[in-house]
Amino acid sequence: MPGQKFLTAEWKDLLMINYEVDPSILRPFVPHGTELDFWQGKALVSMVGFMFLDTKLRGIPIPFHRHFEEVNLRFYVRRKGPEGWQRGVVFIKEIVPKIAIATVARVCYNENYEAMKMRHEITQTSVSYEWHRDHNWSMLQAQIGGDAQPWQPGSEEEFITEHYWGYARQRDGGTVGYRVEHPPWLVWRATKARFVCDIKNIYGAQFESYLTAVPTSAFVAVGSPVTVYQGTKL
Repeated sequence: MPGQKFLTAEWKDLLMINYEVDPSILRPFVPHGTELDFWQGKALVSMVGFMFLDTKLRGIPIPFHRHFEEVNLRFYVRRKGPEGWQRGVVFIKEIVPKIAIATVARVCYNENYEAMKMRHEITQTSVSYEWHRDHNWSMLQAQIGGDAQPWQPGSEEEFITEHYWGYARQRDGGTVGYRVEHPPWLVWRATKARFVCDIKNIYGAQFESYLTAVPTSAFVAVGSPVTVYQGTKL
């Protein structure tokens, strides 16, 4: 059983730009009890921007904190559980526009959240998310066209979206794991994608050469209602 519901929301218009990296730069971030999860032998990281809508904590909507943007840098791990491999994500940094949201995530899961001024623009043909730090705006943007389609089995879109656990390293060196539940998402392939950011300042110098390279893929997932369950110590 996944446990008690902690958060429910809709995640919508998930813009995902994906990059191959040297596995050695990710290993210091891998939580105890998990291992890197590779796609066709590649270690991938993703810049992800999306909308949190109708957010509730333990079934209770929090005034002025129901609808907001999030941008995160994440990578992919797996853990052998009683029922087989549990494939999940680890967040290197998560950015939201609300200090209270960042505080709750840090306290409850020890996730590396930071609050910044944010904005977004979503149309029928483009999706963009921006965040502001040190007098500069960063941007994640993609152009899309046509109808959203199911991902193809074995595709990079399947690998990126079909991870249903989150793992977070704790201050004592342990790991908390939590289940994330949502149906498979339809996706638009991006016809053009941009990521503009002071990468060294926000994410660290070790990621700069990789996040300025040509991405392995870029797409926008339609999204859906999601449930995040209470985390448990592994």
